[in-house]
Amino acid sequence: MELNEYNTCVSEWSDAVYRFACKCTGNGEDARDIVQNSFEVLWQKRRDVSPGKAKAFLFQVAYRQSVDMYRKQNRISYKEQVNDTRTVTNGNSDLKKILDRALSKIDDQARALVLLKDYEGYSYDEIGQITGLSDSQVKVYLHRARKILKEYLVSVEHVI
Repeated sequence: MELNEYNTCVSEWSDAVYRFACKCTGNGEDARDIVQNSFEVLWQKRRDVSPGKAKAFLFQVAYRQSVDMYRKQNRISYKEQVNDTRTVTNGNSDLKKILDRALSKIDDQARALVLLKDYEGYSYDEIGQITGLSDSQVKVYLHRARKILKEYLVSVEHVI
């Protein structure tokens, strides 16, 4: 991969990787770190990664870093909790809040699979390559995650 191809990857995929990392971590600062680290790894491995495979490579790195960050945060106990009161406002903010609450009800791996499939549009095979799971595992985990999401979203007390 040459410098101009790398720059093209940055301009094309940085927002998508950020959205994915943000949904996985739930924290914008952590997501920015993951995006920066993902592109740093891509730069270091640029000779081994073809431009056509760069998107999958970036999401694979972002996924693994999200999992590592989650594991690390579970080992660290914070004395005080910082509240992030920033909100994104648009016409669908209520729907966004409901979907974010629903996504928070499933575990991190399932959330990442749903985001990769339904938000980013990856195929089962591509998701398997990114996460290291087999196609059948991806399908089973996605089915279970979607079932939990459906049960949460059709419940009236969660939507109102």
